[in-house]
Amino acid sequence: MAVTSFRTTCCIAGGGPAGMMLGFLLARAGVAVTVLEKHADFLRDFRGDTIHPSTLELMHELGLLDEFLKVKHDKVDHLSGQIGNEVVTIADFSHLPTQCKFVALMPQWDFLNFLAAQGKRYPTFDLRMKHEAIGLIEGDGRVAGLRVKTPDGDIEIGADLVVGCDGRHSEVRVSAGLAVDARGVPIDVLWFRVSRRKDDTAETFGHMEAGRMMVMLNRDDYWQCAYVIPKGGIGGVKDKGLDAFRDAVVAMSPFLRDRVEELKSWDDIKLLTVAIDRLRQWHRPGLLCIGDAAHAMSPVGGVGINLAIQDAVAAANILAGPLKAGRATDADLAAVQRRRTLPMKVIQWIQVQIQEHVLSAVLESTKTPPVPWPVKMLNWFPVLRRFPARLVGMGIRPEHVRTPDATRVR
Repeated sequence: MAVTSFRTTCCIAGGGPAGMMLGFLLARAGVAVTVLEKHADFLRDFRGDTIHPSTLELMHELGLLDEFLKVKHDKVDHLSGQIGNEVVTIADFSHLPTQCKFVALMPQWDFLNFLAAQGKRYPTFDLRMKHEAIGLIEGDGRVAGLRVKTPDGDIEIGADLVVGCDGRHSEVRVSAGLAVDARGVPIDVLWFRVSRRKDDTAETFGHMEAGRMMVMLNRDDYWQCAYVIPKGGIGGVKDKGLDAFRDAVVAMSPFLRDRVEELKSWDDIKLLTVAIDRLRQWHRPGLLCIGDAAHAMSPVGGVGINLAIQDAVAAANILAGPLKAGRATDADLAAVQRRRTLPMKVIQWIQVQIQEHVLSAVLESTKTPPVPWPVKMLNWFPVLRRFPARLVGMGIRPEHVRTPDATRVR
């Protein structure tokens, strides 16, 4: 089949949080933008579902907060942990200097559908489902567009700027030959869900025992659970059998005993291969990577989505004007990386410390670990809970919307 082509100002590979937010903000500023999503819809389970106060603050700045909060969600105003039999409160979001002093738990497909609906109000927003970036178009020493697989055959899309937002397994960054520095990670995570009953605890919490750790997110009518295992340990878990895994879950949360049989096969349990890496350089002439395509994050703290969204806001702030004027330069792309490098490095460093000095120790232990003294301090002096709340809820150097709002015509 013949290759067909068209041209846009900015072509974004990947319709995840970074890609959809960047596409929306650029279109809102009057930039012609095409967002490519390889799936037919956003409906995929076991994606990150946490919308942090920093993202909710962006919705407020965009004048969309009231409408956004009409989308079904659950609120988490503090984070708790259980180490052995001792329960500790780790973070208290109620004192954050934001409109929403809580983390919203919302299925990611609802969040992405909301952004898509907002983007479609602008005439320069073009979202194309079942369109997968499979390679770069290059010429005159720069990236000039994308080769794209569609249900109707391959096409080429020319663009002044290509942005890779296609996740930690980014085809864009591979095709671009950008160098990646990876950090060893000692854990993987098994995601699954079990039903929640009205008389269950309302807490969203993590639980540590000898050799085991599990996080449970309250999703109203079900628990979204993350069971931590040693890196590459999925084979050993499966060798012990599904009954043994169910028993391990019940040992962590005994109140699930009468419903753990809902895990009927290994198909009900999804492996998240945890990675922490970063590109040495996020850009080439005509190309930029942001979000997980630029820096894969650990699930520790659940901050990856919100860091990606912050990348998108910074990129829109810096690039909207130059793109609209037709003169986005390598210096503009480098400015995005400079702006977002410090937050990324700080969060990755914290994640590595927690993984190497807390999670690894728990998984290797044969007896229940003691409550670390910094955590004890949080219980002794509740005011200290504001610090982890600010780090998780707002991050390092939170971004604010600086782009203008073009006239909506839809």
